[in-house]
Amino acid sequence: MARRRSPVCRLCRREGAKLFLKGTRCDTPKCAFERRESVPGMAYSRRGKQTDYGVHLREKQKVKNHYGILERQFRKIFAQAERGTSNTGETLMILLERRLDNVVYRLGFGLSRAQARLLIAHGHVTVNGRRVDIASYSTRPGDVIRVKNRAKSLARVRQALGEVNREAPDFLTVTTDGVPEGIMARLPGPEHVSIPVQTQLIVELCSR
Repeated sequence: MARRRSPVCRLCRREGAKLFLKGTRCDTPKCAFERRESVPGMAYSRRGKQTDYGVHLREKQKVKNHYGILERQFRKIFAQAERGTSNTGETLMILLERRLDNVVYRLGFGLSRAQARLLIAHGHVTVNGRRVDIASYSTRPGDVIRVKNRAKSLARVRQALGEVNREAPDFLTVTTDGVPEGIMARLPGPEHVSIPVQTQLIVELCSR
């Protein structure tokens, strides 16, 4: 699993949008994007007009940073979306929304996608009763995502659920009584994507 050592708040400022990379902090006045929306870097004021390529690239980088994936992973998912018969851009975003780390985050079991990836990697999450420690696992309708019934796992997830102030999207159902679990009722649609994105720009860039 890749680790990002640089300040993640700079990514939000660079993309000009909240990417919600630091959990509940992003909803407080401490959010760096709210306090300083300018693009990071001393030389920003001397930069010229953004090129057409730059516009396309920033849209792709925004999606990568939001979901916490690397270039190689992104290319693999895009190739999968391109092989389908539906709209490539919409299929790309649906595949990203189906990733297990994203689903765990959207269920509220983790404060951020990074924390959700740690929960998965450390074996705190099961899918259909089986341990899955691969964050990129693609969930399907009917999958039951459950927290392991052990004290350490339950304590971590219940702490996150106590701090989370967002509702799960309607393609997921959540049960927090007893052992927390969620069920993917159906595939997510374009309306469930958690950030505004112009998918056509990404398709044009990656198809070159």
